[in-house]
Amino acid sequence: MTPTLALLLGYLLGSIPFGVLLTRMAGAGDLRAIGSGNIGATNVLRTGRKGLAAATLLLDLAKGAAAVWLAERLWPGMGPLAAAGAFFGHCYPVWLGFRGGKGVATLMGIVLALHWPSGLVFAAVWLGLLGLVRISSVAGMAAAVSAPVSAAFFDRFDIVLLLLGLAMIVLWKHRANIERLLAGTEPRIGRKDG
Repeated sequence: MTPTLALLLGYLLGSIPFGVLLTRMAGAGDLRAIGSGNIGATNVLRTGRKGLAAATLLLDLAKGAAAVWLAERLWPGMGPLAAAGAFFGHCYPVWLGFRGGKGVATLMGIVLALHWPSGLVFAAVWLGLLGLVRISSVAGMAAAVSAPVSAAFFDRFDIVLLLLGLAMIVLWKHRANIERLLAGTEPRIGRKDG
């Protein structure tokens, strides 16, 4: 019963669509009808509201970390299951017909909560590439892939498979971005399309 509860707790926290809620409360319209239609911070940025985008990023990150933290306090050892639940909740929220975000910010929160050194590597890769190439998808995918690699480097083999699986889902959720990258049409941060 405990694993099911941990998964459910994670899913419920992860499925809170902060991007949709914040843009709606701010009068910026339905986020799913803007830009790429994605519910994450990059698409919130396309509304022209940098503050809303930053808040979405932080809240999406926080819900991943909170799921792990709460599960570990309620049911020690169940953090990884809650992490998986939170990630799937964000990517496939029941409230939005299972059409959610791409999982990068939520994954960062998860990695920070499971193993903060790997979380710092994640943040460094994400922010470093974002500043260097200014392409959100490149930074996000690279950061996701860095998570299982850094966990293995730090001998945290207990979470490597989980992080590898979640990174693969991040890549899958970015498949349209990958096609645009290959075609040379992927937009850079600051443009409203894509």
